[in-house]
Amino acid sequence: MYRAFPPTPQYRWALLSERLGTDCWVKHENHNPVGAFKIRGGLTYFDRLASQGRLPREVISATRGNHGQSMGWAARRHGVACTIVVPRGNSVEKNAAMRALGVNLVEHGEDFQAAREHALQLAEERGAHMVPSYHPDLVRGVATYWWEFLRAVPHMDVAYVPIGLGSGACAAVAARQALGHRVRIVGVVSRHATTYADSFAAGHVVAAPVSTQLADGMAVRVADPDALAVLLPALDHLVQVGDDEVAAAMRALFTDTHNVAEGAGAAALAAAMQERDLCDEGQRTRNEGFRAVDRIKYPYPFGLGLVHAEFLATNAMFGESLADHAPHRGLGFPVGDRHRTGIRLGVDRQPLTKIRANDLAHGIRHRIRQFDAGLRTAPFSHFRPPPGCGAALPSRFHRAST
Repeated sequence: MYRAFPPTPQYRWALLSERLGTDCWVKHENHNPVGAFKIRGGLTYFDRLASQGRLPREVISATRGNHGQSMGWAARRHGVACTIVVPRGNSVEKNAAMRALGVNLVEHGEDFQAAREHALQLAEERGAHMVPSYHPDLVRGVATYWWEFLRAVPHMDVAYVPIGLGSGACAAVAARQALGHRVRIVGVVSRHATTYADSFAAGHVVAAPVSTQLADGMAVRVADPDALAVLLPALDHLVQVGDDEVAAAMRALFTDTHNVAEGAGAAALAAAMQERDLCDEGQRTRNEGFRAVDRIKYPYPFGLGLVHAEFLATNAMFGESLADHAPHRGLGFPVGDRHRTGIRLGVDRQPLTKIRANDLAHGIRHRIRQFDAGLRTAPFSHFRPPPGCGAALPSRFHRAST
């Protein structure tokens, strides 16, 4: 991983902190070679294939953009042909970015699900390797940014995590468990693409129509059952955000940080702003499709995290610092052993779910050991932020001065 690019930085942005009424950190995954966290999953997925001697002659996958860029980047590094299927009307910029990486782009269907089904058909017809948009090896790679972020902000108390198909949110769960971190994870979905909200309410996958015009990275019609199994017992609650709230968050991000975020990238900030407003109004609300949550009044005496969705062209991940003496530990719920065990109140955890979550966490621990060893020889092992730049990087990324 770190032979391809250095750890991405995270900064505390003063204007965002002022807007939210508490310290706010932003991790910039838009500062990697494809401008999206997905590249981490692609590199890890292909590394696993190569280590097992199973590199195919061609890979095929479906995407709204950033997963396809990840596949194109990793496939080119390994000399493997790559075909990506996107829905008609997909982002012109993302299509161009994938073609620039040598991807053979195919447009099919009206949404991601239709593109995915066509990709499966093409893979079968050609005898190519179909790369799913959700897979444990993808999650293990994506979890490296969580490893960087959670270690850089060790007192982060709450993380808002937009959900597309689920790899980013599942990576958060796995990294939290692997590191023994106490952060509470709040899922964020589009109010115009509710498959995960509906699936959480039902306890099983429920398809839902997609009508979002702005948060295309969250425009998923059918939740992934494996991702749902990991997230059900692990998320604290869900927040639904509308396109108007996402647009306001995009403007706020540009105004406060001069970073441009696409709709899904701004969804976490939209969710935090929504819950801040609910707190200000003193309301007791029900996050659609989940459970009632008592909001305590802003400003939070602890930290919250705002974390990007998948499929981002320009990601903005957010997290806030926690005061150790904070009298409260979350949005109406105490922090206790449930955060170390992955148990969430109000949801029956099935044994299979526990196994999946534990397997992912075990994989993250293994990769942490690999990275610790690999960073000593990686080209970027010398990387450290300039004095006073405000970046917070894990201590393991800093080579001791001699």
